[in-house]
Amino acid sequence: MTIVALLQLDLTVGDIVGNAKAIENAVRIAHENDADLAVSSELAISGYPPRDLLEKHGFVRRCLDATNTLHTNIPTIIGSPIPPETERTKPGNGAIRIIPNRPTRVVTQKQLLPTYDVFDEERYFHPDSKPGILRLLNGQCIGVTICEDAWQHAGLVPSDYSVDPIEQLASFSLEGGSLQMSLNLSSSPYHIQKQETRAEVARCAARTLGHPFLLCNQVGGNDDLIFDGRSLVAWPDGKMLQAPAWKEGILLIDTENQSGHFLTLNGNESIDCPLFEGPPPVNNRSLELLEAITIGFRDYCNKSGLESVVLGMSGGIDSAVSAALAVRALGKENVTGISMPSRHSSQHSISDAEDTADKLGIELLSMPIESMHDAADSTLNDELEKGNPVAAENVQSRLRGMLVMGVANARGAMAITTGNKSELAMGYCTLYGDMAGGYSPLGDVWKTEVYELAKTINSEAVSSGNVAPINESTMTKPPSAELAPEQTDQDSLPPYEVLDSILQLHMEEGLDAEAISGFTGLDILLIRDLLRRFSMNEHKRWQMPPAPRVSQRAFGQGWRQPLAAKKD
Repeated sequence: MTIVALLQLDLTVGDIVGNAKAIENAVRIAHENDADLAVSSELAISGYPPRDLLEKHGFVRRCLDATNTLHTNIPTIIGSPIPPETERTKPGNGAIRIIPNRPTRVVTQKQLLPTYDVFDEERYFHPDSKPGILRLLNGQCIGVTICEDAWQHAGLVPSDYSVDPIEQLASFSLEGGSLQMSLNLSSSPYHIQKQETRAEVARCAARTLGHPFLLCNQVGGNDDLIFDGRSLVAWPDGKMLQAPAWKEGILLIDTENQSGHFLTLNGNESIDCPLFEGPPPVNNRSLELLEAITIGFRDYCNKSGLESVVLGMSGGIDSAVSAALAVRALGKENVTGISMPSRHSSQHSISDAEDTADKLGIELLSMPIESMHDAADSTLNDELEKGNPVAAENVQSRLRGMLVMGVANARGAMAITTGNKSELAMGYCTLYGDMAGGYSPLGDVWKTEVYELAKTINSEAVSSGNVAPINESTMTKPPSAELAPEQTDQDSLPPYEVLDSILQLHMEEGLDAEAISGFTGLDILLIRDLLRRFSMNEHKRWQMPPAPRVSQRAFGQGWRQPLAAKKD
């Protein structure tokens, strides 16, 4: 046997029947293209991550029943939760062998259960004590591991587990066994630097094991997590090949001849996957972010049954990029913008919003808020006159939030927010105002990256023969919420290049003010003030909508800070 099919599929959490049909269809295509063995991603039957669905009565059993009744023409390894042995134990995260005309069998269950970053697997699963050995009818033996099981060996996890499943497989080979290859069923979430570390995991395993190491990864978005695909194989000599990112399909690998190609499921297009040594080929960073956010946005809507979105368009860079992302994900006919000028809105901001909407081909509603603003000011006059001046500014944002939500509700659409990670970090956003919405496409994108996304969106449009949707005025004017006369973001924040560098070092590297000052040479008093403000706004981040995770450390489930705590 030499041809292995890695089923790189976009599966839906909780859709057991739909996932089973998708797997059956992919196995059929693999068989038609001469595959000898098919392998799914981790927890393919349930979708990943299933979270508390695993605790729902009968869910795990239904996953196993669906797996046991799958019809496949070739031996297939399927990722599925495994029912617990007793009512007081947890299920397993397993790999199930299906061979035509033979009973199914659990090959292995995941040993290493991560509890860092976005992972919380010890909450749900019981660990196994050894990797799996798959023995096929032709006498071949194949090692089987699941996702994290392979990462310990490369030293690329923060946990220090007591066992190393790759070393266990290597010991099997040394004890007289003969493993021809090893498989890894993976659901490895994406972030901007993930493919390099994932490739190193595979290379390290292949080098130790002395045989090909194949990793099947899922693709698509589930809630805030995004999966880039890029299923791959590494050989002991360091050569690798990798499936394309962001595409659903089948990576067909000839393990003996070190070759492979990728079949897409939509149209059965065949894409060559060349061998490479050294780091895997990397896309332009901004294009990579654009693709990641698009697929996360699209899948969030599709898997939630949402067809259209509504957003406020101020004429600023964030709303322009958000609108372009919405069009890229859902199509222009499913995106509605709303211009909501106030007494402080500049004419160029109004015209910039109109220009972007026109070039994107989306509907733009005009709903000036002046009369509503006057009424609110009159009602709240006594409080606003003697209160914090920010309160008066926030009234405008909340009026706009009400309008966006009203239009979204009336049309059966989802409101989306347009704020970026820099603003969320500093609390430069209004609860129940511009934070009102069901999804935040830029919620894990720094302000400086928003500008890079805008350039990439324009470049992509021009290369396709279209007009760049984000005009020069939007790209170059000083960022402003326009909630007060002549207001700009830099009235209360340093330049975003400075701010983002500080916040990134604090969030992703864990550096404090002194360390950041020593690393960057920036004024320590400035840094301390920014980090104090950062800490004081955690309550807003607890209430932010889900956002596609593209960085190494995103707000949300990977960032768990207390609220009622002393703020340093």
